[in-house]
Amino acid sequence: MMNTLRYITAGNPRKMLKPILWTVFANLANLFPFGCVAAAVSMIYAYYSAERPALDIQGLWLAWGGMVLFLAVLFIGELMAYRSTYRGAYESSAEGRAQVAEHLRKLPLGFLLSKDSGELGHTMMNDFTQMEHAATHSLPQLVSGAIIPVLAFGGLLFVDWRLAAAMLAGFPVTILILWGVSRLERKLGKSHSQARIDQANRLQEYLLGMKIIKAYNLRGENFQRLEQAFSRYRRESIKLEGVLGPFFLVAIAFMEAGLSLMTMAGVYLILGGEITVPLFATFLLVGTRVFDPLSAAIMRLPAFKYDVMAGERIVNLLKQPVMAGEKEPPEDHDIRLENVTFAYGEKTVLDNVSMDMKKGTLTAIVGPSGSGKSTLLRLIARFYDPQQGKVLFGGSDEREMDPEKLMKKMSMVFQDVYLFQDTIRNNIRYGREDATQEEIEAAAKEACCHEFIMKLPQGYDTIVGEGGSTLSGGEKQRISIARAVLKNAPVILLDEATSSLDPENERDMQKAISRLIKGRTVILIAHRLKTVVRADRIVVLDKGRVVEQGRHEELLTNGGLYAKLWELQSKTSGWRITP
Repeated sequence: MMNTLRYITAGNPRKMLKPILWTVFANLANLFPFGCVAAAVSMIYAYYSAERPALDIQGLWLAWGGMVLFLAVLFIGELMAYRSTYRGAYESSAEGRAQVAEHLRKLPLGFLLSKDSGELGHTMMNDFTQMEHAATHSLPQLVSGAIIPVLAFGGLLFVDWRLAAAMLAGFPVTILILWGVSRLERKLGKSHSQARIDQANRLQEYLLGMKIIKAYNLRGENFQRLEQAFSRYRRESIKLEGVLGPFFLVAIAFMEAGLSLMTMAGVYLILGGEITVPLFATFLLVGTRVFDPLSAAIMRLPAFKYDVMAGERIVNLLKQPVMAGEKEPPEDHDIRLENVTFAYGEKTVLDNVSMDMKKGTLTAIVGPSGSGKSTLLRLIARFYDPQQGKVLFGGSDEREMDPEKLMKKMSMVFQDVYLFQDTIRNNIRYGREDATQEEIEAAAKEACCHEFIMKLPQGYDTIVGEGGSTLSGGEKQRISIARAVLKNAPVILLDEATSSLDPENERDMQKAISRLIKGRTVILIAHRLKTVVRADRIVVLDKGRVVEQGRHEELLTNGGLYAKLWELQSKTSGWRITP
């Protein structure tokens, strides 16, 4: 039970205490007006059956007053239950989403890349929506629906144990059916949930790949994955409802059969003179109020268990270990890799790599595609930890350092630039949130993007599309570089930072990078070798191994892989497309 509460509240079961207590209180208050009605019926029956010579008017007024009072109490209880339930559910969900988002930020990048983005989006949005539904429509009613019959049964036992036993005679069969179907319910629920996640993944894939779909006319039978995902979700939904529905209807039928058994037993006992009509009326009135919330609770049980699985996914995601480390990074900015080996699954990307990157120098990483250049940069930034070997920052192992404090020491420009749907000013300011407008403009000038920004309709207040879709590749890259310049970190990591720039801007960008080097450790990945000829050290990677290191002139003289790449690029620079 505690695990269920933990799952349905994303690890915060105390948040549901107040809504459950108020719901139980409201359902209990709902019984008392019917008790007053039973008392009034008893007094009227006593008068007309000649048990009393006069009608107890005072007693009837008290019964009526009790009904009004308990209806007022019921209103207050329902109001408080409603407020605490919905407020608690939505507050818990909002806090939970923020908690998961913060947790995702601290997880290794390898874990995030192993998950489909649609799956994580489903967890953040749909799973929390299901938790909201469970907290508002299922959990309080289920708990109350279970508690009220127990309390009512306990109270009615003191009135007449025979009618109380008859009323609850169907409960053992109901519980047996619900217990027996629980394993099948979980199996079908998992399959349905996976189909729902797969549907979200395929839909996201379809929308993100729309350019390719249009370009290659992928329509109709040529694009079946999305249609297959929709069809699977439809089948799983029908199966979930069609298989489980009859079991729950039968369970409710057995439970409500207790009302019929109680009626039969009551008539028999009245005819035998063992109970009175008012007593029987009390059981009928109270009994109906016990069965209604319980029937509703049982009908909600399948949805509740489905929601529990959503909460379980959230809790399991929050259990994923964040990157360890508590130490402060040292002031020294030298970086060293010692026998670093890293693999994605079974595919080794870096194999026993060692190199030094000294403070105040520019180190260029070059090599064929797939040689491990970007992975090496991500290891230095500690997006991953190596499986073997060490990445040393200022002589200390990065695995011992606080990842967030380490990243404060680094500015990174990715090859695939992402800009947020916000103003250009704020996209640059992400490098340092307390930066002034003058500092933002200075960084933009350093990155050669101030001029084109000022030509935009709102200048620095221009909103860019999601991912930077309203800007060209070169414009996005220059804004990303401005963001890194503004951060003013002692270590700068550039992953093909000039790949989307035209020749004129690339020349200006090289000057900006040259100014950035002073006093900083700069590590640059480049495919165009002419951009790294002045690097202090060039490291050549091939198939995950360091095959050469040195300056441009030395590597050309050696006649190795770097010289071959240089020769190939020199030849291809004069290529032309002809009809």
